[in-house]
Amino acid sequence: MTSHTAPVPDRSFLFVLGSSRADGNSEILARAAAAQLPADVPQRWVDLNRLSLPDFQDGRHELAGRQDVENEELLRQATVEATDIVIVSPLYWYSLSAQTKRYLDWSGWLNVPDSDFKERMAGGTLWGVTAMADDDHVVADGLVTGLSHSAAYLHMHFGGVLTGTGSRPGRVRADEQAMLRAKTFFESETPLARFPYDQESDAVAHAPGSLLPGAR
Repeated sequence: MTSHTAPVPDRSFLFVLGSSRADGNSEILARAAAAQLPADVPQRWVDLNRLSLPDFQDGRHELAGRQDVENEELLRQATVEATDIVIVSPLYWYSLSAQTKRYLDWSGWLNVPDSDFKERMAGGTLWGVTAMADDDHVVADGLVTGLSHSAAYLHMHFGGVLTGTGSRPGRVRADEQAMLRAKTFFESETPLARFPYDQESDAVAHAPGSLLPGAR
């Protein structure tokens, strides 16, 4: 008898909802993008409002080991098991929401003794989805930079941030350009995230007249 094992999907998505209200504009935009993913790609949605998470405590120089609460451990497992992490947060004061920032205080997971968090995150992809009141989405640059740098630190790829305009409930559906971008958002290229100084070093190294290895 020949047994057949179902193939393991190459990708799996974790959508982390960080809005203070359910069915917010950022979530609407994220679900519009997620609807375009192939049916065989697993999706997991986590609403941070439904999880009681502790504030981050810096325990790097403490003798006692850091103890994860149950919700936090479940969230950590969901995070490392996904190939693609999608941060879904409205733009609050030009940055991420408080709920989202608490989740992204990954330092606690990095500093647990014998933690392999950084190694398991490397090679994955970080995405962002955000809605804002402003029509000019350049005001979200701080949020975009924060996510990009977080991905760079963990040696992840960065798929960019899908932005839309919407303050009142459901308003983002009227942002036709945002809803159109949502249809192809997860088809975007996902380069390895780099810090600006790494990119500048590469530019200098490859500039005309730069010294090659071994050159004098």
